[in-house]
Amino acid sequence: MEESRRPADAEAGSGSLSSRSALLDAAQQIMLEDGYAAVSSRRLGARAGVNPALVYYYFGNMDSLFVALFRRGSERSYQRLLEAAESEQPLWALWDAIHHQSRTALTMEFVSLATHRPSIRSEIAQSSKRFRELQLEIVSGALRDRDPGPWTPLTLVMLMSSVSRFLRIEEAFDIDAGHSEITAVVEEFLEQVEGPRNTGDHGGVPRGGAGSSAQ
Repeated sequence: MEESRRPADAEAGSGSLSSRSALLDAAQQIMLEDGYAAVSSRRLGARAGVNPALVYYYFGNMDSLFVALFRRGSERSYQRLLEAAESEQPLWALWDAIHHQSRTALTMEFVSLATHRPSIRSEIAQSSKRFRELQLEIVSGALRDRDPGPWTPLTLVMLMSSVSRFLRIEEAFDIDAGHSEITAVVEEFLEQVEGPRNTGDHGGVPRGGAGSSAQ
């Protein structure tokens, strides 16, 4: 794009990064409030307080904006997993990180969006594989010198991920029957392997809370 045709707000520097970040924040807020179908350049500009033309300046099209938003949340969640890997209790830290990244409302929006947008579907698939590899690496290392009983690293990763994701989906519909019981089963196993949860060392990952990923 020629310099003379750039929107006034698109000057290089911190202001440029701020506007781009504001647009991503706005997209996330609109998706959470009204769903992905409500995200438009006009609404984004109004919510972010910038020229709507900046949506296309920074992202080219709406698909690229959604991909950028997904990647931003995915990278944050991936960093939490890296922190979990450095914890003295990596299994507890991984469990907390998985809970943290299961931000159901936004995740469900991206999953719904992926059914209509191949670029989003591809991004989620690539990200999920990347996360699974790191999760497996964390669990394999944690179990190397321990007796996990019948659990293999992969089955434990699948159990933790599946339970956490399913609980978050049900919670979105105010369903909690059996949640405390299945959580207790998982956490009893973690306690048998690593001992009681040490809340002071989970790689900085809070239990519960919000994340941003469709992992």
